[in-house]
Amino acid sequence: MFLQIDNLCKNFNTKNGTLTVLKNINMAIAQGEFICAVGASGSGKSTLLRQIAGLDTPTIGEVRIEGQRVIAPGPDRGMVFQHYTLYPWMSVQDNAEFGLKLQGIPKKVRREQASYYLSVVGLSAFAKALPKELSGGMKQRVAIARALASEPKILLMDEPFGALDVHTKESMHEFMLDLWQRTNITIFMITHDVEEAVFLSNRIYALGSRPGTVRKEIQIKLPHRNATVKRHSIFHDYRDELMDLLRQHGQEAMLAAA
Repeated sequence: MFLQIDNLCKNFNTKNGTLTVLKNINMAIAQGEFICAVGASGSGKSTLLRQIAGLDTPTIGEVRIEGQRVIAPGPDRGMVFQHYTLYPWMSVQDNAEFGLKLQGIPKKVRREQASYYLSVVGLSAFAKALPKELSGGMKQRVAIARALASEPKILLMDEPFGALDVHTKESMHEFMLDLWQRTNITIFMITHDVEEAVFLSNRIYALGSRPGTVRKEIQIKLPHRNATVKRHSIFHDYRDELMDLLRQHGQEAMLAAA
Protein backbone atom coordinates (compact mmCIF):
# COMPACT_ATOMS: atom_id res chain seq x y z
CA MET A 1 0.00 0.00 0.00
CA PHE A 2 1.32 3.46 -0.91
CA LEU A 3 0.21 5.39 2.21
CA GLN A 4 -0.45 3.40 5.37
CA ILE A 5 -1.66 4.81 8.68
CA ASP A 6 -1.67 2.27 11.51
CA ASN A 7 -3.34 2.69 14.92
CA LEU A 8 -2.49 6.38 15.00
CA CYS A 9 -3.32 8.30 18.18
CA LYS A 10 -2.39 11.87 19.02
CA ASN A 11 -2.60 13.36 22.49
CA PHE A 12 -1.82 16.87 23.70
CA ASN A 13 -1.06 17.86 27.25
CA THR A 14 -3.22 20.75 28.49
CA LYS A 15 -3.71 22.45 31.83
CA ASN A 16 -6.83 20.32 32.25
CA GLY A 17 -5.02 17.07 31.53
CA THR A 18 -4.46 14.94 28.43
CA LEU A 19 -6.52 15.80 25.36
CA THR A 20 -6.91 12.99 22.82
CA VAL A 21 -7.38 14.54 19.37
CA LEU A 22 -6.99 11.41 17.22
CA LYS A 23 -7.71 7.84 18.30
CA ASN A 24 -6.99 4.56 16.48
CA ILE A 25 -6.80 6.01 12.97
CA ASN A 26 -6.26 3.34 10.33
CA MET A 27 -6.12 4.14 6.62
CA ALA A 28 -4.73 2.39 3.54
CA ILE A 29 -4.34 4.44 0.37
CA ALA A 30 -3.16 3.17 -3.01
CA GLN A 31 -0.96 5.12 -5.38
CA GLY A 32 -2.94 7.45 -7.64
CA GLU A 33 -6.03 7.66 -5.44
CA PHE A 34 -7.84 10.90 -4.62
CA ILE A 35 -8.85 10.58 -0.97
CA CYS A 36 -10.84 13.00 1.18
CA ALA A 37 -11.11 12.95 4.95
CA VAL A 38 -14.32 14.71 5.99
CA GLY A 39 -15.27 15.87 9.44
CA ALA A 40 -16.65 18.73 11.47
CA SER A 41 -14.59 20.98 13.74
CA GLY A 42 -12.97 18.91 16.45
CA SER A 43 -12.50 15.82 14.31
CA GLY A 44 -8.73 16.31 14.12
CA LYS A 45 -8.53 16.73 10.33
CA SER A 46 -5.66 19.21 10.35
CA THR A 47 -3.84 17.27 13.06
CA LEU A 48 -4.08 14.14 10.90
CA LEU A 49 -2.68 15.99 7.90
CA ARG A 50 0.24 17.24 10.02
CA GLN A 51 1.10 13.65 10.94
CA ILE A 52 1.23 12.65 7.26
CA ALA A 53 3.26 15.74 6.38
CA GLY A 54 5.75 14.96 9.15
CA LEU A 55 5.13 18.31 10.82
CA ASP A 56 4.16 16.50 14.02
CA THR A 57 4.64 12.99 15.38
CA PRO A 58 2.00 10.51 16.59
CA THR A 59 1.71 9.68 20.27
CA ILE A 60 1.01 6.08 19.28
CA GLY A 61 1.08 4.39 15.87
CA GLU A 62 2.79 5.40 12.66
CA VAL A 63 2.47 6.78 9.15
CA ARG A 64 4.34 5.05 6.32
CA ILE A 65 4.80 6.06 2.69
CA GLU A 66 5.97 3.25 0.44
CA GLY A 67 6.95 1.34 3.56
CA GLN A 68 9.10 4.15 4.98
CA ARG A 69 8.06 5.58 8.32
CA VAL A 70 7.32 9.32 8.26
CA ILE A 71 9.38 11.08 10.92
CA ALA A 72 9.87 14.55 9.37
CA PRO A 73 8.80 16.70 6.41
CA GLY A 74 10.23 15.69 3.04
CA PRO A 75 10.08 16.52 -0.67
CA ASP A 76 8.01 13.37 -1.26
CA ARG A 77 5.04 15.28 0.21
CA GLY A 78 3.74 18.52 -1.29
CA MET A 79 1.50 20.70 0.88
CA VAL A 80 -1.26 23.12 -0.13
CA PHE A 81 -2.98 25.20 2.55
CA GLN A 82 -6.32 26.99 2.69
CA HIS A 83 -4.62 30.36 2.51
CA TYR A 84 -2.33 30.77 -0.44
CA THR A 85 0.90 31.40 1.54
CA LEU A 86 2.46 33.19 -1.42
CA TYR A 87 5.19 35.77 -0.89
CA PRO A 88 3.65 39.07 -2.10
CA TRP A 89 6.97 40.61 -3.15
CA MET A 90 7.90 37.62 -5.34
CA SER A 91 6.73 36.99 -8.88
CA VAL A 92 4.59 33.97 -9.68
CA GLN A 93 7.69 32.28 -11.13
CA ASP A 94 9.77 32.93 -8.00
CA ASN A 95 6.95 31.72 -5.75
CA ALA A 96 6.70 28.51 -7.77
CA GLU A 97 10.47 28.00 -7.49
CA PHE A 98 10.71 28.75 -3.77
CA GLY A 99 10.50 25.20 -2.43
CA LEU A 100 13.10 24.02 -4.92
CA LYS A 101 15.37 26.89 -3.90
CA LEU A 102 15.15 25.79 -0.26
CA GLN A 103 16.20 22.30 -1.36
CA GLY A 104 19.31 23.74 -3.00
CA ILE A 105 18.22 22.84 -6.53
CA PRO A 106 20.37 24.68 -9.13
CA LYS A 107 18.76 27.78 -10.61
CA LYS A 108 18.46 26.44 -14.17
CA VAL A 109 16.82 23.19 -13.03
CA ARG A 110 14.38 24.85 -10.66
CA ARG A 111 13.43 27.41 -13.31
CA GLU A 112 12.62 24.63 -15.78
CA GLN A 113 10.66 22.54 -13.26
CA ALA A 114 8.66 25.47 -11.91
CA SER A 115 7.94 26.72 -15.43
CA TYR A 116 6.67 23.30 -16.44
CA TYR A 117 4.22 23.12 -13.52
CA LEU A 118 3.05 26.69 -14.10
CA SER A 119 2.14 25.52 -17.59
CA VAL A 120 0.37 22.48 -16.09
CA VAL A 121 -1.84 24.78 -13.97
CA GLY A 122 -2.35 27.17 -16.89
CA LEU A 123 -0.42 30.16 -15.58
CA SER A 124 2.64 30.44 -17.83
CA ALA A 125 1.42 33.82 -19.09
CA PHE A 126 1.43 35.16 -15.52
CA ALA A 127 4.96 34.05 -14.57
CA LYS A 128 6.16 37.64 -14.11
CA ALA A 129 3.04 38.85 -12.28
CA LEU A 130 2.85 39.53 -8.55
CA PRO A 131 0.28 37.71 -6.38
CA LYS A 132 -1.73 40.92 -5.92
CA GLU A 133 -2.46 40.86 -9.66
CA LEU A 134 -4.10 37.42 -9.47
CA SER A 135 -7.57 36.24 -8.51
CA GLY A 136 -8.07 33.92 -5.54
CA GLY A 137 -8.32 30.84 -7.74
CA MET A 138 -5.16 31.79 -9.63
CA LYS A 139 -3.26 32.28 -6.37
CA GLN A 140 -4.25 28.80 -5.25
CA ARG A 141 -3.12 27.39 -8.60
CA VAL A 142 0.30 29.00 -8.03
CA ALA A 143 0.43 27.34 -4.61
CA ILE A 144 -0.43 24.00 -6.25
CA ALA A 145 2.26 24.53 -8.91
CA ARG A 146 4.79 25.27 -6.17
CA ALA A 147 3.84 22.05 -4.36
CA LEU A 148 4.05 20.03 -7.59
CA ALA A 149 7.37 21.55 -8.66
CA SER A 150 9.24 19.34 -6.18
CA GLU A 151 7.57 16.37 -7.91
CA PRO A 152 6.20 14.86 -4.68
CA LYS A 153 4.73 11.39 -4.43
CA ILE A 154 1.65 12.69 -2.65
CA LEU A 155 -0.14 16.04 -2.59
CA LEU A 156 -1.57 16.99 0.81
CA MET A 157 -4.33 19.60 0.79
CA ASP A 158 -5.66 21.38 3.88
CA GLU A 159 -9.14 22.70 2.97
CA PRO A 160 -7.55 24.37 -0.08
CA PHE A 161 -10.74 25.92 -1.47
CA GLY A 162 -12.35 27.05 1.78
CA ALA A 163 -11.50 30.73 1.23
CA LEU A 164 -12.90 30.88 -2.33
CA ASP A 165 -16.31 32.07 -3.49
CA VAL A 166 -18.75 29.45 -4.79
CA HIS A 167 -18.12 30.05 -8.50
CA THR A 168 -14.33 30.00 -8.13
CA LYS A 169 -14.53 26.93 -5.93
CA GLU A 170 -16.48 25.03 -8.58
CA SER A 171 -13.93 26.01 -11.22
CA MET A 172 -11.12 24.82 -8.95
CA HIS A 173 -12.87 21.50 -8.41
CA GLU A 174 -12.94 20.87 -12.16
CA PHE A 175 -9.33 22.04 -12.41
CA MET A 176 -8.25 19.60 -9.66
CA LEU A 177 -9.97 16.65 -11.31
CA ASP A 178 -8.26 17.44 -14.60
CA LEU A 179 -4.89 17.89 -12.85
CA TRP A 180 -5.26 14.60 -10.97
CA GLN A 181 -6.19 12.69 -14.13
CA ARG A 182 -3.27 14.16 -16.08
CA THR A 183 -0.58 13.70 -13.42
CA ASN A 184 -1.88 10.54 -11.68
CA ILE A 185 -0.54 11.95 -8.41
CA THR A 186 -1.88 10.63 -5.11
CA ILE A 187 -3.98 13.30 -3.37
CA PHE A 188 -5.05 13.35 0.28
CA MET A 189 -7.35 16.27 1.07
CA ILE A 190 -9.17 17.26 4.23
CA THR A 191 -12.40 19.23 4.09
CA HIS A 192 -15.60 19.92 5.99
CA ASP A 193 -17.45 20.42 2.69
CA VAL A 194 -19.38 17.19 2.04
CA GLU A 195 -20.33 18.00 -1.57
CA GLU A 196 -16.73 18.88 -2.37
CA ALA A 197 -15.57 15.52 -1.02
CA VAL A 198 -18.17 13.53 -2.96
CA PHE A 199 -17.41 15.36 -6.21
CA LEU A 200 -13.62 15.01 -6.03
CA SER A 201 -12.66 11.77 -4.34
CA ASN A 202 -12.75 8.07 -5.08
CA ARG A 203 -12.94 7.28 -1.36
CA ILE A 204 -13.98 9.24 1.70
CA TYR A 205 -13.01 8.69 5.30
CA ALA A 206 -15.72 10.16 7.55
CA LEU A 207 -14.26 11.30 10.87
CA GLY A 208 -16.12 11.52 14.14
CA SER A 209 -15.27 14.16 16.74
CA ARG A 210 -13.71 14.35 20.19
CA PRO A 211 -11.62 12.35 19.68
CA GLY A 212 -11.23 12.09 15.93
CA THR A 213 -11.85 8.55 14.75
CA VAL A 214 -12.66 6.94 11.41
CA ARG A 215 -16.40 6.27 11.62
CA LYS A 216 -16.87 5.04 8.08
CA GLU A 217 -15.05 4.56 4.79
CA ILE A 218 -17.17 5.22 1.70
CA GLN A 219 -16.29 4.26 -1.86
CA ILE A 220 -17.53 6.91 -4.31
CA LYS A 221 -18.67 5.67 -7.71
CA LEU A 222 -20.22 8.40 -9.82
CA PRO A 223 -21.40 7.95 -13.43
CA HIS A 224 -19.28 10.94 -14.47
CA ARG A 225 -17.51 13.88 -12.83
CA ASN A 226 -18.65 17.25 -14.09
CA ALA A 227 -21.02 19.91 -12.79
CA THR A 228 -24.14 18.05 -13.94
CA VAL A 229 -23.43 15.03 -11.72
CA LYS A 230 -24.42 17.12 -8.72
CA ARG A 231 -28.01 16.87 -9.96
CA HIS A 232 -27.81 13.07 -10.12
CA SER A 233 -29.63 10.99 -7.50
CA ILE A 234 -26.53 8.95 -6.65
CA PHE A 235 -24.65 12.17 -5.81
CA HIS A 236 -27.48 13.19 -3.48
CA ASP A 237 -27.45 9.73 -1.87
CA TYR A 238 -23.72 9.96 -1.06
CA ARG A 239 -24.12 13.53 0.21
CA ASP A 240 -27.09 12.67 2.41
CA GLU A 241 -25.37 9.57 3.84
CA LEU A 242 -22.35 11.64 4.83
CA MET A 243 -24.40 14.51 6.20
CA ASP A 244 -26.48 12.13 8.32
CA LEU A 245 -23.34 10.39 9.55
CA LEU A 246 -21.60 13.62 10.54
CA ARG A 247 -24.77 14.99 12.13
CA GLN A 248 -25.25 11.82 14.16
CA HIS A 249 -21.70 11.80 15.47
CA GLY A 250 -21.86 15.51 16.18
CA GLN A 251 -24.87 14.95 18.38
CA GLU A 252 -23.11 12.06 20.12
CA ALA A 253 -20.08 14.27 20.82
CA MET A 254 -22.29 16.99 22.28
CA LEU A 255 -24.04 14.49 24.57
CA ALA A 256 -20.72 13.04 25.68
CA ALA A 257 -19.41 16.51 26.55
CA ALA A 258 -22.57 17.50 28.47
